[in-house]
Amino acid sequence: MPTNTVDAVALSYARALFQLAESAGGRPKLEEIADELEQLIELIRADRRFGEFVTSPILDRQRRAEALRRILNGRVTDLLLRFVLVLGQKGRLGHIEAIARAYDALMQESFGRVEVDVITAVPVEAAQLESIRALVQGAIGREPVLHRSVDPTMLGGIKLRIGDQLIDGSVAGRLRRIRDSVVAGSGAVRENLGRIVTD
Repeated sequence: MPTNTVDAVALSYARALFQLAESAGGRPKLEEIADELEQLIELIRADRRFGEFVTSPILDRQRRAEALRRILNGRVTDLLLRFVLVLGQKGRLGHIEAIARAYDALMQESFGRVEVDVITAVPVEAAQLESIRALVQGAIGREPVLHRSVDPTMLGGIKLRIGDQLIDGSVAGRLRRIRDSVVAGSGAVRENLGRIVTD
């Protein structure tokens, strides 16, 4: 996910966390924090009550901080625990998912990687995914990090979202382009037909 699609608050906090992690241990620490953030987000999504507890703006900040310290202590690094507590103090825990996305985008960018969403009508097999990876890497010159998703409403084909660009190779997209070229060309067809009739 490109950093320009993330809200400014999330990006600001993600940059701060990125700089802290980088200075604390370079690439291994950056990846460790990314993994822990991902696990925390999964927990927030999986447990509705915990998610509401973490993100609710009406809970007492001090009591939530004490509870978060008890819940997360030993499960995440001290760096991420302190960061989450700061988010709580500043009333920014509702931005945690956006911060995690922005952090991941910053990390991938720093490693020379690019996030690519691969959207297909049916699940893609490993060999096909490897071909897609090679094609994308050859086209953009950066290592793609592929995220697969299935859209059963697609007739077939593939869509790739690279940053804020959508490459539509779906059957519906091809049909739409054919239709547009026919519509755009209909004026020229009428003009040619008019010439033939008047000659």
